[in-house]
Amino acid sequence: MRDFWIACGHHLLDRDAGGRLVATEQLLKAYFARPELMPPDDACEIERRLHRDLLADPRRAVAGEEVAAIVDGDARENWRFVLAFRDLLLREPTLEAAYLALVRSGSINLPPLFLNQLVHVILRNALDGCEDPFVLRAAELFFRPQRIIPHEHSLLLGDEEVIGGASPTPVLSLISMLGGATGAGVDVLGDANADSYWHRSDQFDLALDLGSGTRGPAALADVMKLWISHLLGVDVAIEPLAALRDAKLAWYVGLDAEATGIGDRLWHGETLDDRTMARVLALFRVTFADAHLVVDAVRREGVYLILAMSPDQVVRVKPQNLLTGLPIKHLEAMT
Repeated sequence: MRDFWIACGHHLLDRDAGGRLVATEQLLKAYFARPELMPPDDACEIERRLHRDLLADPRRAVAGEEVAAIVDGDARENWRFVLAFRDLLLREPTLEAAYLALVRSGSINLPPLFLNQLVHVILRNALDGCEDPFVLRAAELFFRPQRIIPHEHSLLLGDEEVIGGASPTPVLSLISMLGGATGAGVDVLGDANADSYWHRSDQFDLALDLGSGTRGPAALADVMKLWISHLLGVDVAIEPLAALRDAKLAWYVGLDAEATGIGDRLWHGETLDDRTMARVLALFRVTFADAHLVVDAVRREGVYLILAMSPDQVVRVKPQNLLTGLPIKHLEAMT
């Protein structure tokens, strides 16, 4: 079995009897060793002592007053976020449970950085044993923003951080700590270079063709199916579709904020102009293996998933929408 996404830190975690991830001291120490948490030369003694103590005992209780006493404001904010994240991981039995608790809370008070890191390592666990580089590359959409790459009539998605842009995304993994580096060039994933994915998976430098008739949509459908199964224990079939205009949106889930807005407007009967419709990149239909799990109104028609890009041609998938937006009865009871 070939390894991939080593920088997400999955080697630092344990697994419970059900195969879900359990936080370890090694993982927590890796977070406290991140460069942005290393006290600079001019850091106050309170911050230095806190950092030393947590490297020695990453489960150590930290009072709010202790963080509030740190002199530097940016350092205080960093510590508040990372300690809230640590407490979430320690409060729940698994990382999967922590993620579900966070996205179901209705109030995500952590920066996207932490959410993306959780998705990254949970997907690594769910995809363990996967031998299809197209599925793995499609899964990157769940935790790394993508940018449309103009190329003839293809719908190519490249990692936003790698290909650049007006606001490059910060590094989202532990790659800097582990000594990796991202490359500047981007190749399009295809049969000829698919085997190279295994040694470059942490570089995120392969573009994915998501155009109709390519392997991209089916690969993304496979990732979404696995995501729902791994986190909710619900079996679904997901079919890529070619067009949105004729779909009867009895129930829909936007896979990103842009798609949610477009779906809302269609559901309310608005006629969208061609420019707005052109921002829709992919459409999928979800059906459930056990139809009794879903509300009656959507049993026959199924659920539609919409993927779209922003006006500046960036795709920011919100995988939590697949877990909170499906019309499953007693969804909160799913674990």
